[in-house]
Amino acid sequence: MTAPVRNSASSIIRVALGARAYDIVIGRGTLASLGARMAVLRPGARAAIVTDENVAEHHLAAARHALAGAGIEATTVMVAPGEGSKSMATFERVCEELIAARIERNDLVVALGGGVIGDLAGFAASTVRRGLDFIQVPTTLLAQVDSSVGGKTGINSRHGKNLIGAFHQPALVIADTALLDTLPPRQFRAGYAEVAKYGLLGDADFFAWLETNWQDVFAGGPARERAIAVSCRSKADIVAHDERETGDRALLNLGHTFGHALEAAAGFSDRLLHGEAVAIGMALAFEFSARRGLCASQDAARVTRHLAAVGLPSSIADLDRKPGTGELMDLIAQDKKVRRGALTFILVRGIGQSFVASDVAAQEVRAFLEEKIAGS
Repeated sequence: MTAPVRNSASSIIRVALGARAYDIVIGRGTLASLGARMAVLRPGARAAIVTDENVAEHHLAAARHALAGAGIEATTVMVAPGEGSKSMATFERVCEELIAARIERNDLVVALGGGVIGDLAGFAASTVRRGLDFIQVPTTLLAQVDSSVGGKTGINSRHGKNLIGAFHQPALVIADTALLDTLPPRQFRAGYAEVAKYGLLGDADFFAWLETNWQDVFAGGPARERAIAVSCRSKADIVAHDERETGDRALLNLGHTFGHALEAAAGFSDRLLHGEAVAIGMALAFEFSARRGLCASQDAARVTRHLAAVGLPSSIADLDRKPGTGELMDLIAQDKKVRRGALTFILVRGIGQSFVASDVAAQEVRAFLEEKIAGS
């Protein structure tokens, strides 16, 4: 993952949301266009870059250089790396620093980082001065294909993940694939879980392509850019039809109900990264669907086999500490898709055939988890 940066023709995907529509710019070296694109979006605006210490070491200078090249003044708000920064305390500090820097409504917040930074900076932007526009510059694979697109912003509660937040669409997403060259292999693998998700939820041909080409995606080059573009296009289409998750957008949560519970049980720590939790969650969703007779057991086995092949955890047995069934059920009960106490899961009828199941009995989930935990 250390190929030299080269300029390549960028691909642009439009998220069609009427007056709130925006572009996702994908390509190698696109960070250099940040200043020019911002100047077109908001002539005369200042920028506030929200980033973390790890990302700043690799990419802050390039971002500031791109802005300066367009004559844009920029201030920086720095936070600690990791899921712990998606907290009320850090959110308050970011808001206060944006206000202290005199960032005004016609200025732009730039979220330079992974999913944590995008969620945190976007949420702060949605509230400071009753709403600032922001640009997503995702620096991880997970953020490029998932969290930077769609306008979900927020922080974690002690009761669960992403329970405090707002829908706030970015004005622009710049997905520079060269930034992924600095990612540790574990972080890249975790992001790949979200890439595989798009095939599993609605594009069987894409999943089959990934089974054949995943090593080229990891190596970089055209296969990586294709995987990112396909993922972003899939999400853009879903978001355009269901911005606030009242219908089909919920399909993007395939694996997340189980995954978020596992992530919370691990303390939102490096013990289990978000993408790793989603990988286990997707395998569980397929196994649970097969148990209900909705899909073939061969499909569930195929999903588990692929996730394991790329080095992702694919079962509760892969965790360093097995959570209790009661603990997981309590966390699942706090899921954002719960309606009047009824559990909602994204289940499948096969690879590429996901659907929203809003009538899942808690006792059925409990029995399934008890079996999985006992067998791990």
